[in-house]
Amino acid sequence: MKLKLLIDKNRDEEILIYAHEKTALVETIEQLVLQDNFELIGYADKEAVRLNLSEICSFTVEDNKVFAATLKERYKLKYRLWQLEEKLPESFVKINQSCIANIRMIDRFDTSISGSLLVKFKNGSTDYVSRRQLKTVKERLGL
Repeated sequence: MKLKLLIDKNRDEEILIYAHEKTALVETIEQLVLQDNFELIGYADKEAVRLNLSEICSFTVEDNKVFAATLKERYKLKYRLWQLEEKLPESFVKINQSCIANIRMIDRFDTSISGSLLVKFKNGSTDYVSRRQLKTVKERLGL
C-alpha cells in the first residue's frame, strides 16, 4: 500500500483510500478518521469523560436512557440510539432494538435450541440478536 500526503490549505480535508478489499488496516484507518470527527462524551457520577470508540463494547437503552459500556465502566450518553447508529463506523452493528454492539468487543456467540443468538461481550455482559437483525449481523461478521 502506498501513501501520498498532500498539504493544501485552500482545499477541504479529505481522506481517499483505494484498496483491493476491506482489510483490518483499512478499517482501522476508517475508525480513526470517524472517531476524530465524532466526539463522544459519557457521564458517570457527574463527571464527563471523553470516550474512545475502540474501548466501547456496546451501546444500550435502559429506561429511555442510552449507555455506553466499556470493559470497566458504564457511561450515560446524551445521544439517542438512532443518532449513534448514523455516526458509528462499520465495526458497530445494531443487534436488536435497544443495543448496538462493537464487533471487535464480542467474545463469543451462543446459540439456543430455539435458534436465537446470544452475544457475550468481553466485559461479561450479554444480549440477544433479534431475528430482524440476524441477517445484518451475519453479513458484518462474514458468516
